Amino acid sequence: MIELGVNIDHIATIRQARQTYEPDPVWGAVEAHLGGADGITVHLREDRRHIQDHDVEKLRLLTQIKLNLEMAATDEMVDIACRIRPEMAMLVPEGRHEITTEGGLNIVGQEAKLKRAVARLGEAGIISSVFIDAELPQIEAAARIGARVCEIHTGPYAHAFHAKGRDAESPAVLAELEKIRNASEAIRSLGMRFNAGHALNYFNVQPVARLPGIHELHIGHAIISRAVFTGLREAVREMKRLMREAQASVNPVNPAAQAAAS
Repeated sequence: MIELGVNIDHIATIRQARQTYEPDPVWGAVEAHLGGADGITVHLREDRRHIQDHDVEKLRLLTQIKLNLEMAATDEMVDIACRIRPEMAMLVPEGRHEITTEGGLNIVGQEAKLKRAVARLGEAGIISSVFIDAELPQIEAAARIGARVCEIHTGPYAHAFHAKGRDAESPAVLAELEKIRNASEAIRSLGMRFNAGHALNYFNVQPVARLPGIHELHIGHAIISRAVFTGLREAVREMKRLMREAQASVNPVNPAAQAAAS
């Protein structure tokens, strides 16, 4: 069954805009959990622009669902992850000039460094994930460094979806979706888990949620934006409904099998 990891960075963005104590990301994590989230994602950036160290520490202590720590593969961040021990650590590219992560991690260009980071995380009992573009060389490199999860960057698909008037059958949209599908097959053939995320929202999520072998989607900005008007619990609940609905349309439940299982 497909899972939803909710990124709560932008709750901290609002707090940091006023340099105050509210809204509290931990409160957001609880609301997301009550809405049906399977995990919580936060990105502890080098410049601490939103999530702070104390947020991660409180989340580790208080959240009742999986914690995924997005991070650059620096010694500082690996040290923090090994101390706090989230269930998963996702290695991402990071630049101070960017508003949000704008592309996948270039594993091919730094395999030795990333392999050391993955090994250290593994020794601490942390599952290592990598955020990469839908490119076969990067997927193969992810397997070589020992990553257990590949999260495919869905930004190009989401941007095509928006640019083509939210037409899910546009050739440009279908081409980007096919790249993700091909990446999924390669990831799973190499024994890794297939996750996806970035710029997914309530309009474009279902085609991705229907892809074979998808394990988890990580979504943040769209859910926090919707929560301004509906509340976070309801925003998460609606996203989860769309994801499950999409997957059920591909893999309908057999009533007899469901009855036997119960």
